[in-house]
Amino acid sequence: MEANLSVKIVGFFKKAGNAARRDWQLYALLLPAIIMVFIFCYLPMYGIQIAFRDFKAVQGITGSAWVGWKNFKDFIDSYYFVRLLSNTFLLNLFGLLWSFPIPIVFAILLNQMRGKRLKRFTQTAIYAPHFISPVVMAGMLFLFLSPNSGLVNKLIEALGGQARNFMLEEGAFRTLFVGTEVWQHAGWNTILYIATLTAIDPGLYEAATMDGATKFQKILYIDLPHLIPVIVMLLILNCGALLTSNTDKAYLMQTPGNIPKSDIIGVYVYRMGLAESAQFSYTAAIGLFTNVINFVTIVTVNWVSRRLSNIGLF
Repeated sequence: MEANLSVKIVGFFKKAGNAARRDWQLYALLLPAIIMVFIFCYLPMYGIQIAFRDFKAVQGITGSAWVGWKNFKDFIDSYYFVRLLSNTFLLNLFGLLWSFPIPIVFAILLNQMRGKRLKRFTQTAIYAPHFISPVVMAGMLFLFLSPNSGLVNKLIEALGGQARNFMLEEGAFRTLFVGTEVWQHAGWNTILYIATLTAIDPGLYEAATMDGATKFQKILYIDLPHLIPVIVMLLILNCGALLTSNTDKAYLMQTPGNIPKSDIIGVYVYRMGLAESAQFSYTAAIGLFTNVINFVTIVTVNWVSRRLSNIGLF
């Protein structure tokens, strides 16, 4: 067994050495990106240990007292734990259920459009909201939903209804958050799907037309089978972020009235780590806790996908 393992290891390094000598220009081109990723993504992982310490800036990371799992236990035992976890999970789950299928529909519809000018205009129109910053988006919501001068409430009053302060209603937060996320990013998220559809052999459509297939049948038997691998891989990635939300936007949309629904993990970490308490070890533990759950989720969903469809990221 050990001899076979040694042979495999030697063979691996031999193949790697041959590949490096043969394609050294490509590896040289890749080297700056590898160095950058190592510096900005891997070296900072050294600081993860503050989640297990009582970090004091004057004492440094290694000089701070080791407290083990205390910070994790404090978070799990905290009064807000269940609310934070459920709010974050439900916000992302609703976002996934609404925002994931819509780009697929958009991509299929755009692929069916034959007028080039109309197609380009439509693509530009649905891509543009993606570049609106969270600050501007939150400002637009407060402006349009203002109970006194907001366009939405003026319309409600014109129809005989009463003005409402939507931004203070906890029941409206998730709808507004998810709805604006869909409006902003649905068009941009069609890019991968459109790229997949444009790579399909036109001969398949021609053959389907000769066989008398309708547009719906072409979508059902040509477009969707080609899109399924991309759909599954993006779904796996999205499932790995069920405890990661758009913290900037949630924080900017938060009001005293909607806190019971808008208080998510990202906002809580910002508030406890920077805005109020400067509890760096505590918030680092929360961040590590959520990242581990996200990692377990993505590995689990990938395993299930491999079992069911033989499609996965790894």
